[in-house]
Amino acid sequence: MGLDIGTTSIKVIVAEKVKGQLNVIGVGNQPSNGLSRGVIVDIDQAADAIRSAVNQAQEKASVEIKDVIVSVPANMLKIEPCNGLITLDDQSREITEEDVRNVAASALGTSLPTEREVIDIQPEEFIVDGFDGIKDPRGMVGVRLEMRGKLISGSKGIMHNLQKAVEKAGLNIMATVLTPLAESHEMLNDGEQDFGTIIVDLGGGQTTASVIHDHQLKYATTDPEGGAYITKDISIVLNTSMTSAEKIKRDYGYADSLQASADNEFPVDVVGQSEPTYIDERYLAEIIEARLSQIFDRIKDRLNQIQALDLPGGIVLTGGVAALPGIAELAADQFNTNVRVYIPDQMGLRHPSFTAALSLVSYFADLPDVDMIVRSAVGATLTKVPKLASSQDSQIPVSEKSTKPKRQTQKKKRGEGIKNFFSDFFD
Repeated sequence: MGLDIGTTSIKVIVAEKVKGQLNVIGVGNQPSNGLSRGVIVDIDQAADAIRSAVNQAQEKASVEIKDVIVSVPANMLKIEPCNGLITLDDQSREITEEDVRNVAASALGTSLPTEREVIDIQPEEFIVDGFDGIKDPRGMVGVRLEMRGKLISGSKGIMHNLQKAVEKAGLNIMATVLTPLAESHEMLNDGEQDFGTIIVDLGGGQTTASVIHDHQLKYATTDPEGGAYITKDISIVLNTSMTSAEKIKRDYGYADSLQASADNEFPVDVVGQSEPTYIDERYLAEIIEARLSQIFDRIKDRLNQIQALDLPGGIVLTGGVAALPGIAELAADQFNTNVRVYIPDQMGLRHPSFTAALSLVSYFADLPDVDMIVRSAVGATLTKVPKLASSQDSQIPVSEKSTKPKRQTQKKKRGEGIKNFFSDFFD
């Protein structure tokens, strides 16, 4: 079972793999409590919300859920190189599963600050008696075994609160999985993972941009704003409740004001007025676009520092906010690269907000045995999967820049009006 603990909602996916096919048999989706910007800040409230989502999924799947694969947010994580080395015996012999575990354990010797802990170790290659590029050394013969990989560390506080909340909900953590890694497995094809692609997950509480290259996570950055900030903007500008603002965003919202119509109007329940006020879709879209533009600008600055926007795979958007019409066009204008939106194709899950939860079970089901063995060296939990790096941790090769989208001129014409929303209403 996959458990995606988001800032605004908690999603649970119950699935089984039959003859290589992943079948979803139960889904739970409940509002979150006790989280802020992707991090648990109230263990009791978070545990109650998790329990509600799990109960909903259990009823639909008609199975009892005890073991879960849990998503880990990209906050405050670091990736660094690690190397392990062991000598097997005086004479050559076959390398065993235990040898793989031991060489992984030897790579965990990196000294970390007291406030951080090892979360995962990601193998890149094994070396047997000087022969490198080996993905799985089991069964090979040698006297010297090395492993090169990435060590992922994170905040002890964040991981403790996550584990405590899940356990308090009555669940056993079978594995913790880094969300961007799981999403790359589900969202990207082999070429996109190989040549380089950026995943932008537009969640309710925060936005995460991750760079995948050579089938590995090279970089990730988190912006502390997401869909909830858009809803708040709508509430303030239109003087309506947060509940009403969220409904308006979902029913009438466009990410790209060029696609919205100034002729289509809808009613808004304004606080302190007995009669609704009518607002046009173009005006609403300009409110939404103003916030999205700020988020994209900050992410673009960080991605430009590592030249990630030159990668040929472009950007793939997902997360609940990615359901807004026109989001791909807006992002293509701002990032100046090719953009597409990923939507799961599973029946009943065809909304980008379900991508992370579905990715957890899909990724874990396909994880190679040797990766499972390596990760078991981290600790008692069988599989803890990698987390994110800061900008100084990655050097990403670049490719020829994409052609600037044709709509750039149109964006500039209306740009000033959008920018003024924040100076008019939020300064």
